[in-house]
Amino acid sequence: MHDSQVFDELLNKGNTSSEVYADSAYRSAEIERSLKARGFSSRVHKRGHRNNPLSEAETAANTRKSRVRVRIEHVFGAQENAPGGRLVRTIGMVRAKVKIGLQNFVYNIRRLVILERAAAA
Repeated sequence: MHDSQVFDELLNKGNTSSEVYADSAYRSAEIERSLKARGFSSRVHKRGHRNNPLSEAETAANTRKSRVRVRIEHVFGAQENAPGGRLVRTIGMVRAKVKIGLQNFVYNIRRLVILERAAAA
């Protein structure tokens, strides 16, 4: 099942931001109404359609939204592409949480090394 089918379940008012960033697969009138009713600001990408491309302003808005999204999606992409990153094959939630925690730790260490090398250059 695609995330967009259970989009409301993914939203949590306990988050630190009221802005919701997502790609164009999540854009629909129903989702936009739901976000507004629950007090969220929509930062969902707009998509062009055949014979109705995005305007320059809409393309620029999508670019601004992408600058935020790329920082988050890079983390998930790096972990998914790392060896053993696609599946969590453990018995029990405690072991699964430890494995995911270690993956996060390794990602952060790798990112620190990259940032320190860039700062030294």
